[in-house]
Amino acid sequence: MLLSNPDPFYLGSLLLSVVIAISVHEFAHALAADLLGDRTPRLDGRLTLDPRSHIDPFGAILFLLAGFGWGRPVLTNPRNFRTGFRTGMALVAAAGPFSNLVLAFIAAQLLRSGLLARFVPWDWVTGFLYIFMSLNVVLLIFNLLPVPPLDGFKVALGLLPDNVADMLAGIERTGPLLLMFLVLAGNLTQQYGFTPLGLLMTPARNAVMQLLGM
Repeated sequence: MLLSNPDPFYLGSLLLSVVIAISVHEFAHALAADLLGDRTPRLDGRLTLDPRSHIDPFGAILFLLAGFGWGRPVLTNPRNFRTGFRTGMALVAAAGPFSNLVLAFIAAQLLRSGLLARFVPWDWVTGFLYIFMSLNVVLLIFNLLPVPPLDGFKVALGLLPDNVADMLAGIERTGPLLLMFLVLAGNLTQQYGFTPLGLLMTPARNAVMQLLGM
């Protein structure tokens, strides 16, 4: 649980990190769709970094409480994509997690360089940047899980052969139930020192942190 630490600086840094990370993530979806020829996000007011356009209150609160969450979904019309339906859908889906990787990379480089120490107390900088980096890594990995309605499922549909993708598309409606099961199962298994989502995400998180040099 992310809110288990009552320190005001930690809570403030976490809240700011959630707002920035989710806003950039959803903006990246909107920008990718716009670049591929679909103006739906632009007309819907999503081609902006304004958090008010992207934050889903329930998803943000869940992120603070459970360590994962979501923003307001960016509506698109895949028939407008110049690349075709499935390829465009995969590219738009991948843009969100990719933006979180970029944010995590920037935070890691700032941490390693120490450049901001000239302007603000270094303890504050390292504290915020590490929280910001870690949260973006979690968002990256969570959203790439191949479970509907997460981005990873849409990316998988765009990469797999047509017959396999068509078969998997049939489970799209039951995906949220599977995701909910993984979360609820974590509440039951946490007392034994593990959660299903943790087993799926921890190795990938460690690998990404190693790639970032952290």
